[in-house]
Amino acid sequence: MPKGGRQILSLVPVVAPFVVLIALWQFSVDFFQVREFLLPGPWKVVQAMAGGDIPWTRHILFTGAAILGAFALAASAGVLLGTAIAWSQPVARSLTPFLVFVNVLPKVAIAPLFMLWLGYGIWPNMLIGALIGFFPVVINTAVGLTQIEDDMLDLGRVFNAPTWKIFLKIRMPNALPYILSALKVTATAAVVGAVVGEFVASQAGLGFVIVTTQSSMNTPVAFAALAWISIIGLLLYGAVSGIAAIAAPWAQGSDR
Repeated sequence: MPKGGRQILSLVPVVAPFVVLIALWQFSVDFFQVREFLLPGPWKVVQAMAGGDIPWTRHILFTGAAILGAFALAASAGVLLGTAIAWSQPVARSLTPFLVFVNVLPKVAIAPLFMLWLGYGIWPNMLIGALIGFFPVVINTAVGLTQIEDDMLDLGRVFNAPTWKIFLKIRMPNALPYILSALKVTATAAVVGAVVGEFVASQAGLGFVIVTTQSSMNTPVAFAALAWISIIGLLLYGAVSGIAAIAAPWAQGSDR
């Protein structure tokens, strides 16, 4: 089979669930004659996504910036905290319980506090998204930096490598697949967190669109906002997966 045909066939398992979902969705709406304000059909949602009544570009850019900011904060804070935990046992003993405490806090409950402290805008949404997404990066970074074969560390000591060189040349490459795997989880968590922030403390963004359309029961627009959120999340996840395939190709087999 030609290479182009193989590439098309490889996309079938990826596209098939979406096609089945949309087909079942359309069939359910037509067969049960569901009213539009309860469940609009796929075509109505597509029309709403391209409609001019809502300034989609403004809301998409606002939400996209909040998601990217939340992801960047979660990734950088997670790697730094995970490195600190792996570097020092006293730091690990003192920091780990506090991080678990922060992780189990109900983020929806503290979102109004961020609004009170920071006001309306993008920063509360970014912080909520970062709080939801940072913990997997912390754990995976610490595990990747510490779970190393003793032979590799002994090899570094045989050559009298200093601690910082062992960290950069042995520990960090070993941790890279763990970190990249956690970033895939963080990519989706950042989307959830940023949108949750927009539900509570925002005057723009796709989450704000969903909240404002509830009063008017404009369900097609709400579904259109959900579709745009999903597209942003898929793009971010795909970008992280692509970076992981380039930065750590040796780990891709085990990741699947």
